[in-house]
Amino acid sequence: MLSQFSSQDEKKTLKDFFNVPSNVYPVGRLDYDSEGLLILTDDKKLTDYLLNPSHQHEREYWVQVEGEITKSAIEKLQEGVSINLKGKMYRTKKCVAEKFLQAPKVGERNPPIRFRKSVPESWIKIILTEGKNRQVRKMTAAVGFPTLRLIRHRIEKISLADLAAGEMKSISKQELYNLLKIQKR
Repeated sequence: MLSQFSSQDEKKTLKDFFNVPSNVYPVGRLDYDSEGLLILTDDKKLTDYLLNPSHQHEREYWVQVEGEITKSAIEKLQEGVSINLKGKMYRTKKCVAEKFLQAPKVGERNPPIRFRKSVPESWIKIILTEGKNRQVRKMTAAVGFPTLRLIRHRIEKISLADLAAGEMKSISKQELYNLLKIQKR
């Protein structure tokens, strides 16, 4: 689904699954092909905080890539790679990147990703403090391991934890601010 409430190209959107007040919006978007944690709020301070790049809050992604990712590729991701943003080259900031020793326990994807018996795949964790358009996909492609599946698992201390796909959890404003390390004024 699209991580917005307005329809586009007849694709399903949040309004097809959730009934929330009209002043509630998603903060930060996920690409149509991506999955994971999305915060919905009517709090303008929270929205400003999460969208302002100067706050550099952590976002953790679990990424299934095509091929058996190498130590060298992981090191390049950690140091930052050059990606194309609107026709200009941009060097990503240093990040945390590591290979999962075993695939993380995640639900089935619908529709499923393409599967090729002869091509191995691996899972990596990437923790960023910036959020450029399609950044994770561009980063993994830049080191030679295209993204097959992308899941935003965590924003600061808020994680998917035990939430199932399509499940929503309400959090009080104070708890949300604490988990996101926002000082309440």
